[in-house]
Formats: sequence, structure tokens, C-alpha cells
Amino acid sequence: MKKILILLLTLTVFTNCKNDTKPETPAVTSEGSEKTIKQNDGLTLLSGEFSYYADAAVLQVGNSSIYGVVLNDKMHELHNLGKEYRTESTDGILVQVRGKITPKKEGEEGWPYTIDIQEIISVKEQATKNEVIKIGK
Repeated sequence: MKKILILLLTLTVFTNCKNDTKPETPAVTSEGSEKTIKQNDGLTLLSGEFSYYADAAVLQVGNSSIYGVVLNDKMHELHNLGKEYRTESTDGILVQVRGKITPKKEGEEGWPYTIDIQEIISVKEQATKNEVIKIGK
């Protein structure tokens, strides 16, 4: 009786084991289906308010996340694309960018994370203007 039980148990274990092979994802393109080449390049998509003034640039995503922006050619290109939407040089613009996020180095001043912008997707004017009281002008 024990031999039959062990034989049935062994037979059940081996028949239930499957060789699950996942279908290989096809080489994807930017027009592709589920995943694009852009999604495999290690860059992150961020949308938020971009501000640049006096050699300091920040990207505020939502109400709590703020990223320092690496000053490079793409950052200056983004600043120039937003000129038509600003009334003051300190005004922010709504942007959607892709870039590499890196944490702040130990002992360095600045925001906890910085973004090195690699691609500009869109630039828009803010829907609502902040009501700011200016003194002295």
C-alpha cells in the first residue's frame, strides 16, 4: 500500500511540473506595442513645474517632490522653449521631460535628488497664474 501511495505521489509531482517558457518579447520600436525602446533606456519620465533663475534650476513634481536640475544644454533648451509662456523671469512653466535621476552625494548641499534632462517631451503654460504681491515696483 505504501509503495502505491509513493508511486502515485511521485507520478503526481512529475506530471504537475511544467516547463513554463515565457515568450520572448519582440524587439520593440518607438511605434511598438507594449514596451518601447525608450522604456528600456533607464530614463524616468517626470511632469511638473520647471523654474530657472540665476544658475539654479528646479523641477517640482506634485506638491512634495523637488528635483535639482543639472545645468546642461537640454536644460538651457528647455528654458528657451518656455520663454514665450513666462511674464517674469522667475515664472515656472509646465514641462514633461525624460532624464536620469541621481541621489545627492554624501555631504553635498542641494536637493536630495537631481535630474539630468535627456529629452524634452512637452512645454506648456500654466493654467492658473499665482497671485503674487510685488513690493517695490
